[in-house]
Amino acid sequence: MNTLHTLQDILVRDYGLTREQVVPEAVLTSLGLDSLSVLELMFKIEDGFSLKITDTPTDLVTVGDVVLYIDGLLAAQAPPTADPTSARATM
Repeated sequence: MNTLHTLQDILVRDYGLTREQVVPEAVLTSLGLDSLSVLELMFKIEDGFSLKITDTPTDLVTVGDVVLYIDGLLAAQAPPTADPTSARATM
């Protein structure tokens, strides 16, 4: 499942929205999410994506912004992958 689908699941389940409403270009305030709702959403994102959010961003305007934010967190918190070429160089 990709980030958008998981975020859609959260917003549909917890905020009474439809999947058709939760598209990348949808503005959060037009979906009824004020700043307090976005803060609450951050906690739900932590749980839904097994992430740790240390600073709540203030520049999230659209659903797409939230998806990009989550993808950035996932990339930053992913364990580093081993580079198979570096192992050969040390042999």
